[in-house]
Amino acid sequence: MRSLALSTRLLEARKQAPLVLSIGVQFVLALFWGHAHDMRVFLATGYLVGTGQNPHVAQDLSAVFHDTSFQGMSTVGYPPPWSLLLGLAYLASYKLAPNLLAYNFAIKIPIIAGNISLAYLVANILRSLGADEDVAHRARLFLLFNPFLLYASSAWGQFDSIVALLALLALLLLSTGRLTSSAILLALAFSFKPIALPLVPAALLYLRRTSLQRVLKYSSILSLCALLFVVGPFILLNWDPTPIIEHWNGHFIEGGGMSFLTFLELTQDSYRLPGLWWLVGMLWAPAVGLAILALRPSGEGLLDLLAKSTALIMVFFLSRSWLSEPNIILVLPFVLILTSMGALDRRTLTAVWVLPLVFGFFNTSMFQLLFPSMPSLMDRLLQSSDVFRTARLFIRTIVVIPWLIVGGWIVGQCLRSPHVFRIRT
Repeated sequence: MRSLALSTRLLEARKQAPLVLSIGVQFVLALFWGHAHDMRVFLATGYLVGTGQNPHVAQDLSAVFHDTSFQGMSTVGYPPPWSLLLGLAYLASYKLAPNLLAYNFAIKIPIIAGNISLAYLVANILRSLGADEDVAHRARLFLLFNPFLLYASSAWGQFDSIVALLALLALLLLSTGRLTSSAILLALAFSFKPIALPLVPAALLYLRRTSLQRVLKYSSILSLCALLFVVGPFILLNWDPTPIIEHWNGHFIEGGGMSFLTFLELTQDSYRLPGLWWLVGMLWAPAVGLAILALRPSGEGLLDLLAKSTALIMVFFLSRSWLSEPNIILVLPFVLILTSMGALDRRTLTAVWVLPLVFGFFNTSMFQLLFPSMPSLMDRLLQSSDVFRTARLFIRTIVVIPWLIVGGWIVGQCLRSPHVFRIRT
C-alpha cells in the first residue's frame, strides 16, 4: 500500500512539474525584465491610480521613482480596467516597500495568472471538442513554455494573454448557451484592450442562427457592461477623459509594427501617416465589414465559432496600420486550437509565433526588456543597433511579408466550410 501511495504521489508530482517549472521561469522573467517604454508607463499609471490621480494626465515622476527616465513620459492609452489593476499592484508593492523590481514583478502577477489559466482553458476546450488527452496535453505545454508568449507577456509586461483568456472563455460560454456571463466576459475583454472587438460580430452572428431575441439580449448586456467597465471609472473616480477624447485615433494615424505599413520608418523615418494617408489607417473598418459579410450563420458549434472569430481577428490585424507584436497573443490560442483539431497546418502555427519573435529582435524590443535590471546595458545595445539601423529596418520589413502571407492563409482557411475540420488524434 505504501509503495502504491508513493507511486501515486510521484505520478501526481510529475504531472504538476511542467506547471511549477513554467511558473518559476515566468517569475524570473517577470522580476528582472520589462519593456523600457511600456513598463515605465505602467509603473507610473499604477502610482497615479493608487494615489487617487488621473492616470491620463502626464506628470514628471522622476522624484517618485528616483529615475530620470520617468520625465516627459506619455500616459496610458488603454481603457480603465488595466489601469485599476496597476493601481492595486502599486498599493500592494511599491507603496509598502519602494523597490522598482518588486513593483515590476507585482504588475506581472495577473499576466502570469492569465498565461497559466489560458493554457489550461485551451486544453479543456480541446477535450470538449473531442480531442484526446495527448493532444490537450501538448497544447497545454505549448502555451506554458511558448517563447513568444513568455517574451511578450511575462518579460515584456503586456497583458494580451488576459484579453485572450477572457475572450476565449466568453466564446466557450456562448457556445453552451450562457449568454449573460459570456457577454460580461467579452465586454471585459475588449475593455482591457479593444483588439478583442472583432469577436463581437462573430458572437452576434453565432446567435443569429437561433433568435433575434437572444441577439438583442446579448447586445444589451454587452453594451451595458462596456459602459460600466470603460465609462464608469471615469465618473466614479472623477478622471478627466479629455486626453483620451483628443487622442482617440492615435493608432489610426500611425503606421508600423508588424502591419503592412512597417516600411514607413525605413522610408520616411517616421511612424506618422503623411497627408491623406490617414485614410489608410481606417482600412480595418471596411476590411472587417467585408469579412463579416463573408461569414454565414451556422449551427456548427464551438469549433465553427472559433474559426469565424479567428478569421475576423486576423482580418483586423492584417488591415491595421499599426500592429504591436504582443497583440498577436490574442490569436495564438485560437490558431493552436484549430491546428490541434486539424483545421490548420502545424507550420502555420509555428509561423504565427516565430515571426513576431524574430521581428522583436530586429525591432530592438528585446533589448528594451533590460530596463528594470540592466538599463545601462540596454542603452549600450540600443546605441549599437543604431549602427545597423537601415539594415535592421530592412530585415524587419522583410520579416513582415511572410506574416502577411500566413495571416491571409489563415483567413482563407477559416472562411471555408466547417466540414473540412477534422480531429487530429
